[in-house]
Amino acid sequence: MSATPSEDLAYETAADLVAALAAREVSSVELTKAAIARIEGLDGPVNAVVVRDFDRALGAAKAADAALARGEHGALLGLPMTVKESQNVAGLRTSWGTEVFGTWIAPQDSVGVARLKAAGAVVLGKTNVPPFLGDWQSANPIYGRTSNPWDLGRSPGGSSGGAAAALAAGMVPLEFGSDIGGSIRIPAALCGVYGHKPSFDLIPQRGHAPPGTDGGGVDLAVVGPLARSARDLELALGVLAGPEGLDAKGYRLDLPAPRHAALADYNVLVLDHHPLAQLDVEVRDALHRLARDLDDQGCEVTHESDLLPNLAEAHELYVRMLTTITSRGGPPQPNPLSAEDWMGLMDGQLLFRRRMETLFERFDVVLAPAFGTPAFPHITEPNPGARVLEVNGRSTSYFAQLAWAGPATLGCLPATAAPIGQSQAGLPIGVQILGGFLEDRTTLAFAGLLERTFGGFQRPPGY
Repeated sequence: MSATPSEDLAYETAADLVAALAAREVSSVELTKAAIARIEGLDGPVNAVVVRDFDRALGAAKAADAALARGEHGALLGLPMTVKESQNVAGLRTSWGTEVFGTWIAPQDSVGVARLKAAGAVVLGKTNVPPFLGDWQSANPIYGRTSNPWDLGRSPGGSSGGAAAALAAGMVPLEFGSDIGGSIRIPAALCGVYGHKPSFDLIPQRGHAPPGTDGGGVDLAVVGPLARSARDLELALGVLAGPEGLDAKGYRLDLPAPRHAALADYNVLVLDHHPLAQLDVEVRDALHRLARDLDDQGCEVTHESDLLPNLAEAHELYVRMLTTITSRGGPPQPNPLSAEDWMGLMDGQLLFRRRMETLFERFDVVLAPAFGTPAFPHITEPNPGARVLEVNGRSTSYFAQLAWAGPATLGCLPATAAPIGQSQAGLPIGVQILGGFLEDRTTLAFAGLLERTFGGFQRPPGY
């Protein structure tokens, strides 16, 4: 692949591009045109950027260049990026990957998109998702199927699969996704990029909701950034986090600093098994290698703790809450929960959160698989309940892998996904770094320390 300007810029970090823009070393129009060229040249077989808004993006880039010429500053001023299809962008269709909502056009930006634009980001368009964001693949009847740049025969993950694929293929340096069942963490791991599931409600969800609802957020769900560097996740979090609307009347954001500045000072618990989910031997081996490397760096690394809650009981609670929440707008359930049942689930969640808070009094971070396998081949079985995943040569239940996503979601905890190696087939392997509630800066800092010490994102072959 011969070098072109678009390729020269394709894999710079968002932070470095913002610095280059501020120093007038490159223009926003140049970056935007380069990103458009990458998308038009490479996205055909990947099919990640499915809603394109290039004309308005070039107009925004020209406005950003004018602002830079006036000496204005912005955390993302002039930076081209994309956002997940389920995020409302004024004037663009929001479908959630299903024809149920017709061709509904968002009248205004989601809170997150508005904050990104206010910081100067140039939104090129939106990336692909599965129907109702309910799969670890990203295929739908409107936009088709997204493939993993590392192997086009495999899934990029879901539901932020288009987001992770666009990042891995060098189309954009920053993305904005969402997560309730691993939908940021799993695509990040399968595509070898970084993703951050924030503490619950740290970033407002308003404007990330199925068309026709009131646009507010839901329990368990979060929205958050994906990037090719932990530093870029921190940059995006600084733009996106903080209260809005009624909450902003009395609340201000003041996240605690990272617990430690040096890797050797971290106390780490490694979670490499779950009673309800299988783990591929190559993923386990990569996690164990990381544990040994951390031990060599001086970290205190532990593999078992009585402080860890009962994971099987927690998973049952998580799944009952998740299926109740995601049933909204669907057909009537055969055995719907009563209000008393729901409040019982909330009591169970609170108890789990308290136990996790006690765990994080002992440990700084917990390292766990983001998903039980590397990127898996596309699955065409239309009945999700009949799907299986091959793990260590055995067929296992597809949705059993929710177990790895569950603890951070049920606990409302931050979890940062980071690449830690590759399988023998050359596919990325990722880890998720869990921290205490509202200690997002700690999980992001730890991911950054891993990146600087052991290396991070690698380009897929051919890109």
